[in-house]
Amino acid sequence: MSTTHTVDVTLPELGTIAVRISERGEGHPILLLHGGAGSVSVTGFADRLAAERNAHVYTPTHPGFDGTERPELLTTVRGLAALYAALLDTLDLTGVTVVGNSVGGWIAAELALLHPNRVSGLVLVDAVGIEVPDHPVIDFFALDLAQIADYSYADPDAYRIDPTQLSPAVLQAMAGNRATLQIYGGSMTDPALLTRLPEITLPTLVIWGDADRIVDPDNGRAYAAAIPGAELVIMPNTGHLPQIESPAALIPLIWNFADTHATSKPAA
Repeated sequence: MSTTHTVDVTLPELGTIAVRISERGEGHPILLLHGGAGSVSVTGFADRLAAERNAHVYTPTHPGFDGTERPELLTTVRGLAALYAALLDTLDLTGVTVVGNSVGGWIAAELALLHPNRVSGLVLVDAVGIEVPDHPVIDFFALDLAQIADYSYADPDAYRIDPTQLSPAVLQAMAGNRATLQIYGGSMTDPALLTRLPEITLPTLVIWGDADRIVDPDNGRAYAAAIPGAELVIMPNTGHLPQIESPAALIPLIWNFADTHATSKPAA
């Protein structure tokens, strides 16, 4: 069972920001960062991870997503990374495994680069953010819902959404998330990020779906090659959202890594 509340986080340049965060489970702290679909894309997985493992899973909602407020000056992935570093400070969490999917993976990489002191390990799941020659991130903002399913899943027919069956409120929320994603992510890459990744000193696991056509597996290989000591796992029959399409296979990958690299472990 999860609880959702708001945490006031202060950044020197932005003041106090209200961050909506859900928590579930007890044990090793895991910060799970969602992608462009909003918190719904990780909620079910977070519930299952906390239920099946000795994990306390934190899932913040990026400001501006799911109807939350975004401060006018909070406009970049790097700004979100600074916000979540301050969130860990505010919650006084240490030894945290940071897991991010899609743009959440990009945020996680920036967090590892800029503010690694409270983090024990980094897991990037089909992360956008880097530029790989001849392997561009798809122009997500040019896709309709049917095309998003085609590019996101190994079995798109199982996950198609019929927009005519959605309420106006849901459609409005989806449009708001899309607009917020474009503010933070732009073209969904940072030309300088790949050259900065060798500065990451945290244990890192890169996980990629073999059928991801939003950001193909060569991007995962490039992430893993650039981060010293990073492990790479390619998941079969899986697309851009392994936490939705292959959760049973993803949970042990994340948990075994998190448990191996935990800097402190809760008492049994």
